[in-house]
Amino acid sequence: QVQLVESGGGVVQPGGSLKLSCAAAAFGLDHTTVAWFRQAPGKAREGIACIPDDGGNTHYADSVKGRFTISRDNAKKAVYLEMNSLRPEDTGIYYCARRFSLCSWSPAEFLSWGQGTQVTVSS
Repeated sequence: QVQLVESGGGVVQPGGSLKLSCAAAAFGLDHTTVAWFRQAPGKAREGIACIPDDGGNTHYADSVKGRFTISRDNAKKAVYLEMNSLRPEDTGIYYCARRFSLCSWSPAEFLSWGQGTQVTVSS
């Protein structure tokens, strides 16, 4: 099973930026859809950005649209999430996950997950 590893989290002030990375430890992310999810304390895990295997037709949750950008570099076996204009409500653990089908916001439909990276937006 392909293991995913997230990195790039940290503490940032409101209005700041972070760029998260999701790397595939072994066989890469080719031919898979990859999504970023986040989970705030006491809340359910929510899908926020998704990119299909060809890198086109990306999808975003309304809460991050216009502020976050998902991209991928299959040669580097990586998917990225660039986050701008961060808000306190963006705080949470961010996970990447993959599946062999179209984009989805349902965590149960993704077969491989990383361990997550913490993002804290606070002044």
